[in-house]
Amino acid sequence: MSKISVVSAVVAVSALMSSIDCAQAASKCVKGEHKPPFSLGWANIYSVPTWMKQTTDTITQEVDQLKSQGLVSKLMITDAQGNANTQIQQIQSMIDAKVDAILIDAGSATALNRVIADACGKGIAVLNFDSLVDTDELTAKIDTDQLEWGQAAADWMVKQIGGKGKIIVMNGPAGISVSDDRRKGAESVLKAHPDVTVLAETNTEYNVAPAQEAMTNLLFANSDIDGVLALGGSLSAGAVLAMDKQGRALVPMTGENYRQFLELWKDKGLKGWATMQPNWLGALAAYTAVQALQGKDVPAFVKVPLPVIDDASLASYIDRAKDFPSDGYIYSRYDQAMFAKLLAQK
Repeated sequence: MSKISVVSAVVAVSALMSSIDCAQAASKCVKGEHKPPFSLGWANIYSVPTWMKQTTDTITQEVDQLKSQGLVSKLMITDAQGNANTQIQQIQSMIDAKVDAILIDAGSATALNRVIADACGKGIAVLNFDSLVDTDELTAKIDTDQLEWGQAAADWMVKQIGGKGKIIVMNGPAGISVSDDRRKGAESVLKAHPDVTVLAETNTEYNVAPAQEAMTNLLFANSDIDGVLALGGSLSAGAVLAMDKQGRALVPMTGENYRQFLELWKDKGLKGWATMQPNWLGALAAYTAVQALQGKDVPAFVKVPLPVIDDASLASYIDRAKDFPSDGYIYSRYDQAMFAKLLAQK
């Protein structure tokens, strides 16, 4: 074989290997022809809670920016009103409409698996954030580490009460991955500290009124408590209001970046700790979907670091409170440059 033939063969093989590498690097589920501007679907489990309204706002704002960049044409939004079966039907309608990508905050860890696999099989990018499903037949999951969330909250509580005492645990809805995983994370710490007694615990919606009612009932049944391990911001706000109404002395309490809780924390001199499930996880999901549709390889799991809100950082959140709903969450700032850095994590 001549030198020219050898060189030509090498070039051909290199080109073939390069095309194989590119094909292997493509994001999962994305196949077939996807050309900008893309159509996106946002399958919301429910729109009533303020957290979800704020999340939808971040998605629509991100989509508006992507539209201005010529990358997105439309956003289809559905509301399952808390019903996982309805959410399945709405996702199916998005598949039938041949959207390019679907964003999902799941109403069940398992019920959506089949329809998600169907979307993936049809070449649709599927991005799951916040409340996660237990299937990997999708493009990417985007979340903070909920186990770490629970562990950090429980660690802080144990230190505040000196490694022993009686606490009440407040959880979000049972069966929702965010709530269940936070509780699992907390349990790993509580088991290591047998002198910390869980007097009682409850599961409620992430809303102040039901949390306050639940805490009121628990206070009547438990006169002596040393701390409240609330694994959600509106839960801790409800706990503070319940204790205040009964004239009970406030105890160390964990929570989240819920505006009312942060304001009560400051006003009442509470011993508090909080972290955040950023509402812009939805915006990040929209950005990630477009990256995947453009042929870029995105991580199967995008981990968003958990910030810590303590006495030192509380004021920086309170200073921005006026920019958020009175019953909303004060979340951190975000932009596409930050999203690109999160997707580049190894």
